[in-house]
Amino acid sequence: MVAQKKHFLLVTVTLQGHLNPMLRLAQRLVSKGINVTIATNNHVSSHRMLKSTRAFTNNLHAAAAAQNTAPKPPGISLVFFSDGLSLEFDRNKDVDSFIKSLRTTGAKTLSTLVADFIAQDNKFSCIICNPFMPWVADIAAEYGIPCAVLWIQACTVLSVYYLYFKNFNLFPAIDENPDKSLELPAVSVLQVKDLPSFILPSSPPIFRETLSHFFQNLDKIKWVLVNSFAEMEKEAVSFMGVLHPIYPIGPLVSPFLLGEEEKTIGSVDIWDAENSCIEWLDKKPPSSVIYISFGSISVLSQKQMDDLAMGLKNSNKPFLWVIRTAEKNSEKKGGELPAKFKEETKEKGLVVTWCPQEKVLLHQAVACFITHCGWNSALETVVAGVPVVAYPGWTDQPTVAKFLVDVLKIGIRVKAEDEVASAGEVERCIFEVTDGAEAKEMKKRALELKEAAKKVVADGGSSDQNITQFISEIFLRRVKGVEEKENDENA
Repeated sequence: MVAQKKHFLLVTVTLQGHLNPMLRLAQRLVSKGINVTIATNNHVSSHRMLKSTRAFTNNLHAAAAAQNTAPKPPGISLVFFSDGLSLEFDRNKDVDSFIKSLRTTGAKTLSTLVADFIAQDNKFSCIICNPFMPWVADIAAEYGIPCAVLWIQACTVLSVYYLYFKNFNLFPAIDENPDKSLELPAVSVLQVKDLPSFILPSSPPIFRETLSHFFQNLDKIKWVLVNSFAEMEKEAVSFMGVLHPIYPIGPLVSPFLLGEEEKTIGSVDIWDAENSCIEWLDKKPPSSVIYISFGSISVLSQKQMDDLAMGLKNSNKPFLWVIRTAEKNSEKKGGELPAKFKEETKEKGLVVTWCPQEKVLLHQAVACFITHCGWNSALETVVAGVPVVAYPGWTDQPTVAKFLVDVLKIGIRVKAEDEVASAGEVERCIFEVTDGAEAKEMKKRALELKEAAKKVVADGGSSDQNITQFISEIFLRRVKGVEEKENDENA
């Protein structure tokens, strides 16, 4: 029997919150002897990703050469497919057109790409896709390739979506009353304000359509890899494991956060980080700085910006605030810093357009993280052992905020009216998470989670074992398939 080629195709979109988990999964797979090709839609920021993947693979090959190792170790390669839109098209501004073009033109060009690989006698052993590209499962089925999905959000969020799309009767008359409560299996009692926004009536239909497609296609997806770990989301992992094969393989964070060698990619930043902020942090006392970042997509309104700025100023604590510059031609301009704010707080604060978040969170000067509760940032703060002030916006963020605060108990959530937390509320939350009665317990739990996260990804840890089992099942499945085919031919 011909030796099996160990080559996986990972498919994602060129958005930072989607790219990084897939890149980190690729690193883990390579460490298990799998060659990885990452396919993503062509985009103006693609060159950053290409540079990072080349650096990673070149480092592996250089290390092998130094040790006279042959053949070359497995690595990561990158290919692009057209999503049918121009490079300059603002995919964040017109998400509806982007998703529709991706699932039509993008599906055709990706299918052609897979066919080209097969024509070169390079059939993939498995395709792993992003959950917001459910049509990839159809392509995998077309070519007879096993398909998995990397769920890039919390397992708790996966369980809420699963129940919504498979057991809608559990969600009677969801409306815009934020305080209305729902009781769901394996999930804390949720209010409407805690639900993922994509299932609310106010959400653009394209998101609900895409998720509905994903759960309709779930039968074509053999494995759901979850960017989480069982020890952190015990109830959700146990509940979902009964309904569908799932493998918690996270946290998929930068190796830097886990204390691993810097031979791997780490992260891809779509924007240039201002590393000067690390020098600024070096001059601050331990556990003194409030770090604020709302991620790569979220934009604050002027009212949100004004009140957050006033709350920070009144807290009288040092702060590092990431305020991303609005992209050219984008409608999401967002609010601006109040006049004279920088001048009034120049002795206390530093405002940057982007920063190396992993290094910031690990810095001893950081006391807490005011976060939008995107899952990547949530995992990074968990692995860094930093408590949070949760200030969620849309999509999965309200559910993650509920999880961080009420389940993990590593922070406090702002009380907002019309999505705005007052200056007094911001100041109160900063005090509670840094100097309040529960502050020491929050920090203690955060540090306990940090240690748990390191253990699960280490050799023999639960997440490490899950990746190994996933890979074993793919090749056991292929061996059985080949044996059955040979038996049929010899009969």
